[in-house]
Amino acid sequence: MPHASLQLIPGVDENKTPALNQAALSYSQLIRFIPDRTGLGLVQKYGGWQKFIPVSVGSPVRALWAWEDINAQTWLGYGATNSLGVIPNSGGSVQNITPQTITSASVAVNVSTTAGSNIITITQTGSNISNYDSVFIETPIAVGGLVLFGVYQCYYVSADAYQILATDVLGNPSPAYFSTSTPNTTTGASGSGTVATLTFSGSYVYPVGSYIQVSGITPTGYNGYYQVTASSAGSVSYANTTTGSQTVAGTISNTGTVPLYTVVSGSPDITVTIPDHGYSVGSTYTDLIPTTIGGITISGNYLVTNVIDANKFVITNNNLATSSTSAFMNGGNAYYLYYIGIGPLATSTGYGVGGYGVGGYGTGVPETAQTGTPITATDWTLDNWGSVFISNPLGGGIFTWDPTAQTQVANIIPEAPSNNNGVFVAMPQRQLVAWGSTFNGIIDPLLIRWSDVNNYTVWAGQITNQAGSYRIPKGSRIVQCIQGPQQALIWTDLGLWSMQYIGPDFVYSFNEIGTGCGLIGRKAAASMMGVVYWMGQSQFYMLSGGGVQPIQCPVWDVIFQDLDTSNLDKIRIAVNSRFGEVAWFYPTKGNSGEINAYVKYNVVLNCWDYGVLQRTAWINESVFGPPIGADSNGYIYQHETTADADGSPMISNFQTGYFVIQEGDLQSFIDQVWPDMKWGYFLPPTNGGATYQTPLANVQLTFYVANYPGDTPVAYGPFNLTQGTEWVSPRLRGRLVSIQVGSSDIGSFWRIGNMRYRYQPDGKY
Repeated sequence: MPHASLQLIPGVDENKTPALNQAALSYSQLIRFIPDRTGLGLVQKYGGWQKFIPVSVGSPVRALWAWEDINAQTWLGYGATNSLGVIPNSGGSVQNITPQTITSASVAVNVSTTAGSNIITITQTGSNISNYDSVFIETPIAVGGLVLFGVYQCYYVSADAYQILATDVLGNPSPAYFSTSTPNTTTGASGSGTVATLTFSGSYVYPVGSYIQVSGITPTGYNGYYQVTASSAGSVSYANTTTGSQTVAGTISNTGTVPLYTVVSGSPDITVTIPDHGYSVGSTYTDLIPTTIGGITISGNYLVTNVIDANKFVITNNNLATSSTSAFMNGGNAYYLYYIGIGPLATSTGYGVGGYGVGGYGTGVPETAQTGTPITATDWTLDNWGSVFISNPLGGGIFTWDPTAQTQVANIIPEAPSNNNGVFVAMPQRQLVAWGSTFNGIIDPLLIRWSDVNNYTVWAGQITNQAGSYRIPKGSRIVQCIQGPQQALIWTDLGLWSMQYIGPDFVYSFNEIGTGCGLIGRKAAASMMGVVYWMGQSQFYMLSGGGVQPIQCPVWDVIFQDLDTSNLDKIRIAVNSRFGEVAWFYPTKGNSGEINAYVKYNVVLNCWDYGVLQRTAWINESVFGPPIGADSNGYIYQHETTADADGSPMISNFQTGYFVIQEGDLQSFIDQVWPDMKWGYFLPPTNGGATYQTPLANVQLTFYVANYPGDTPVAYGPFNLTQGTEWVSPRLRGRLVSIQVGSSDIGSFWRIGNMRYRYQPDGKY
């Protein structure tokens, strides 16, 4: 009887029918291909994994990052849905460093300052804000001729007060024009029909042209928000038509105010009153706290269409007001979002902290550190700035954690953009780059901003630094940015842009280098060995010296016909440079939106395989050695460290397409198959003899036989194969034969060699 060999074509091809896919694989699960010097790709079992730490971090892990600090301490950082953490050394204990926040959504405005100083004191009873904290003032507050808005570093004064430093858009100190007073109690009120004059206790003189808040007086007509027309010690006047004497005392203050909106029925125009606003026609006004007035809701970015004076300007809404009225943003109250930084307690940090006198001499952090609510995030981007761990929760600020500083949580960079979709560190000049960034708290999905060289606290571009920004002019949004070989790469939903460092004055050049090759999800692109790979909307691509090129994908049907398109941003690219592999983990339809499958590309052999495995985050070879992945249960695993699936058997197998043993109408009879495999791991020769391998694998071999491609195949087997198996006798008869090879034992390894079989013609039909 004649004999023939079974040499498999490397790669899985699911696009072909099984009958067309002769001598190649049509199905796979946890296998890989190893290049052979003759050009073959040998099939073997996939590398196993084990837990990096024995416990779960408590929620799905979405990002991983590994680095080494200046003390040669290695760290693994992770970003999970409910936490941000770091793990020192392999197997170390988890340190939860999740940023914490406290929201004070409706706080009476009580802000004071002194003329000529940029030190602002904010009073909030029981706030207990420390030097480690920052505050995001989301309602613009006008005080002392300044407008406070954005993120500021805080400096502790007392349990009921803290200070911030007012700066301009370039980060320079911005001193107040006039001093504020504590609220004064009214002692009298009179009105002439056009002007109201109030008297009060104290000798403070309210600056003419400044704005005051009057409240609590009876008659109530004197109450409101007014511009001072005349003032002296103990007396203040403003335009008002109310008459009558004071019957109930109230208060007068100029300790800050939020914007006042005025609308007229039937008009889309909104008059905004806020002292010393600094806006010009064509500039953008931002409202982060939605305010409903006259039947319309004010929220988001608005173009300034008219400037009335230094204290009033006009914006235009898409809808018409249904009534004429006025109302303050957020009901006249301030909205504070505190970022709580918990650090080691200090006995005193007063003199010199944040500028001379800030916080008061001898004052520091409160004795009992403030704690907040840990933030949650659907995704994170992570990086490191030398020893410093950089993290950005999707849509949030940029946080740092320094292993040498012993802070208990990651702290926000108050000077950085307040909201971003991602960050990375650009090389070689080292700048922190934010994408999907902002200037005013509302994300511009096409905006890139970057810090100064070697200084992530400077973001305002000046002639004296290299900070700056650029808005990608095409596409709907930036999907991902990475530092690639010799340049940064920016993917939009439509194409690919390069971001190359050119130095001052422009710092970076931006060029579109690929169209119609946009990225499918936030974590679907990565670089390996100087080549960049990514997954597009319906195709895979690579960027090398020849530019953007599509990658033929013979498992296209597997991924793109079963992809959960509602959860594309969960797709994760997984680079394994040890074996020249790039995988994409993705969610399939009907799997509750979570990742459960993968496709994998071998860049050396230009072949693919696929299977079922969940990895929600991944990093390539790092300071910890082999790749590390994580899952939605919060467990972190190190790969290529064992033969098993975290102590359990790995179900690893593949199935070929149909072999046509005889052409025409003839059927074939196969009575013997001789396995040829690697049965265990390599061990050095002993005593000058042959190479020994251990442990021994148990492999199952099953034959599927059909006469026509549409038939339900008949199974023969499985036959158990070991190193001692010389041959098996399936005694099968048919025209089309497919084989399945796999294993499910503990601690085993195998690789397919040159299997042979004995056959003979066995009649027709």
